[in-house]
Amino acid sequence: MSSWAGRSAVEIAAAVREKRVTPREVVAGHLARIERLDGRIGAFRTVRAQAALVEADEVASRADLTELPLAGVPLAVKDNLAVRGEATRNGSAATPDTPAAQDHVTVARLRAAGAVVVGLTNVPELCVFGTTEGPYGTARNPWDLSRTAGGSSGGSAAAVAAGLVPLALGNDGMGSLRIPAANCGLVTLKPGHGVVPAGIGHGDWFGMSENGPLATTVEDLRLMLAVLADGEFEHREDRPRLRIAAAVRSPLAGVGVGRPYTTAVRQAAGVLARAGHQVRRAEPPYPLSLGATALQHWTAGTAVDAEGLDRARLARRTRVHAAVGRPFVRRVRTGEARERLRARLAPFFTEYDVLLTPALARRSPQAGPWHERGWLPNVLANTVCSPFTPPWNLTGWPAMSVPAGTLPSGAPCAVQLVGRPGTEAVLLDLAQELQESSPWPRTAPVTG
Repeated sequence: MSSWAGRSAVEIAAAVREKRVTPREVVAGHLARIERLDGRIGAFRTVRAQAALVEADEVASRADLTELPLAGVPLAVKDNLAVRGEATRNGSAATPDTPAAQDHVTVARLRAAGAVVVGLTNVPELCVFGTTEGPYGTARNPWDLSRTAGGSSGGSAAAVAAGLVPLALGNDGMGSLRIPAANCGLVTLKPGHGVVPAGIGHGDWFGMSENGPLATTVEDLRLMLAVLADGEFEHREDRPRLRIAAAVRSPLAGVGVGRPYTTAVRQAAGVLARAGHQVRRAEPPYPLSLGATALQHWTAGTAVDAEGLDRARLARRTRVHAAVGRPFVRRVRTGEARERLRARLAPFFTEYDVLLTPALARRSPQAGPWHERGWLPNVLANTVCSPFTPPWNLTGWPAMSVPAGTLPSGAPCAVQLVGRPGTEAVLLDLAQELQESSPWPRTAPVTG
């Protein structure tokens, strides 16, 4: 029964459709692994053990079982998206403990495809920061339990990396999919604006936040993205050779980039060049104002999401973040700064099809009670780790994190691929080339 834990979603769904295993057996095996390991990892805020088994039986009885793309696949959902019958706490004691009346549209699509929601995963309060801890627990990196899994989709990433589920649903407003995926050795894609339904918080952080999948293989990622987007992202063997810009300079002035991450870019560039792509070193024309623009949007999004909540029940770092952002809300809502950034970067993406960068600038911080620390230490810890992710939320263009190489500790390293609007399938194909050239481990050893 437990042997299905650690298998890919594609393998599981095929076995269920062919009736070589039942959805209940698959789900029960993953629930057993969660019970055994999650006390050390902290991926889940709540586990739906009994409900998931009931829903697994419902999948088994469906007349269209043999046609379901995610038949019987266990799924984790980030705790800022509604799951019918469960409270959406968003990592906060200030949010209501009221069960959702219906699923978020993305959850509904995944369930319609045969997936079984086994639990909701931990997030930092209001999904603000790039580390995951709070009143419901601390999500640790399964590759190194002394380190945070990242954030804000940290619990979702930790769950997949530890083999607790093969797939997880998260979202990304300033890197919240790519940061934990890079830390935990997963592949993820923040889709371009409008590809996957959003509906996150109160306005999707002004349209910057997108829902997306976390997986261990590109094949699984492609499958889940197709369900979320209600479309196809098929692999093309005859795809034309691409013009790829390899860049290692931080978009944010004054932020250095660690050698393992620049090395990962050079190695990935070599792989793609040997595959026939034209790869050149070229740095995008990031404006010096990018840091200020990102901070204004980041804090303003929190200010909007905090409206109506009891501020006395919010963590100090969240209260300060929201207070900093309130004066910027009206300015940010105009979208003018984002449009200026798109106009500045668009010519670069006429010369190059894809941008290759480090996914992070340095390893994730130590796991710990970051929610009890001050605002400035949290902001600095986030900024020095992940300067490469925010520009692509501001532009609304697709970007993905792909495992590439390892850190000196043996934990995974990663690169980022960025494309123009509508190039999700192109990025997936490049990620598949990287995976096939240098396969990455599927499941973390959960040591530390």
